[in-house]
Amino acid sequence: MIEGLLPELDVIRKDFPILDRSLPGGVPLVYLDSANTSQKPQVVIDTMVDHLEHHNANIARAMHVLGAEATAAFESARDRVADFIKAPSRDEVIFTKNASEALNLVANTLAWKGPYQLGEGDEVVITEMEHHSNIVPWQLVTERTGATLRWFGLTDDGHLDLSNIDDLLTERTKVVSLTWVSNMLGTINPVAEITRRAHEVGALVVVDASQAAPQLPVDLQSFDAESRPDFLAFTGHKVVGPTGIGVLWGRREALEALPPFLGGGEMIETVRMAGSTYAGIPHKFEAGTPPIVEAVGLGAAVDYLDHVGMEAIHRHEQAVTGYALDGLATVPGLTVLGPLDPAQRGGAIAFELEGVHPHDVATVLDTRGIAVRAGHHCAKPAHARYGVQSSVRMSSYLYTTPAEIDALVEGLHYTRDYFKVS
Repeated sequence: MIEGLLPELDVIRKDFPILDRSLPGGVPLVYLDSANTSQKPQVVIDTMVDHLEHHNANIARAMHVLGAEATAAFESARDRVADFIKAPSRDEVIFTKNASEALNLVANTLAWKGPYQLGEGDEVVITEMEHHSNIVPWQLVTERTGATLRWFGLTDDGHLDLSNIDDLLTERTKVVSLTWVSNMLGTINPVAEITRRAHEVGALVVVDASQAAPQLPVDLQSFDAESRPDFLAFTGHKVVGPTGIGVLWGRREALEALPPFLGGGEMIETVRMAGSTYAGIPHKFEAGTPPIVEAVGLGAAVDYLDHVGMEAIHRHEQAVTGYALDGLATVPGLTVLGPLDPAQRGGAIAFELEGVHPHDVATVLDTRGIAVRAGHHCAKPAHARYGVQSSVRMSSYLYTTPAEIDALVEGLHYTRDYFKVS
């Protein structure tokens, strides 16, 4: 038994019906693509079906029983998400369609009139390891405002290069946006330290927690005022929830200072032909009919994770990651991209196999029922930093077993033999 694994792992796996599926040819599924999207427990599926079957209605509009039930379910999901990330206030939790929209919401509204408006001479700082969702919005906003985009580079072993932090974070810095856990390198970044330094120069801090929220305990109230980010985004489908739902948490004062992102129903206080006034947070940023059943499903998902325990999930991820790194080290010609210490990384491990294209590796593994991802993982600059166009990525989660890692390692040895790699 590997130390740190969830003791009720067999029980947890039974909660995820898809894990019992056999693929064509009777091959059992080995799902190692959870950084891409996590699988869903039965309780999430049942909760969403029950809502659609018994409580379906639009929220905050219909004055009837179904409307009241739907509104209560939607707002209860907000309460549950707020508790999951230990938000200081439930009104600071905004539902979006995904993390990309959450990050775009912040970037776009910073281009518009308000106390945080970006302009010429201002600087936005990101990192070279970001997902494209935390690169492109900042490229667009700096192009539109005349601000300058700068970034932290990467060390050879996959960490942020903070050696020039004093040169990057200056009185011109208005925004620092970074990932908490890299989706490619797996690196866990020192968010509190960087936030503290950014706040010293008066900058806002935006954290992409899409890979952190599934596997790390996120406790916003555990940060002191200087080290707590101003905004944090994550997506539902990576925390055993449905697709089509994301979360933006923002510090109340910052959210209240930003202008609305989208106009429409529900986000208004009053509308006249000469102009409109807007609702308070969170509704100011939730225009139109929101993803209601998806929010309900997300509420059930974070309840499920809380029941298992995020500290226990984190220990499990570290144990499986360490076991995977040891197994991958036995494959000749395989190079892991990113830190080799499981304590410094999350469960996503990208690697190259010498002599075999990543797409070919993934295809051969798929014939053995092993689901991994191949490509640039929406992190092309990070791949370019290490001189590779693409990689294979395996990613574990709370339902991953050592036997599945063994199947991956055996499959990689088979792949080398298949392509006759010397």
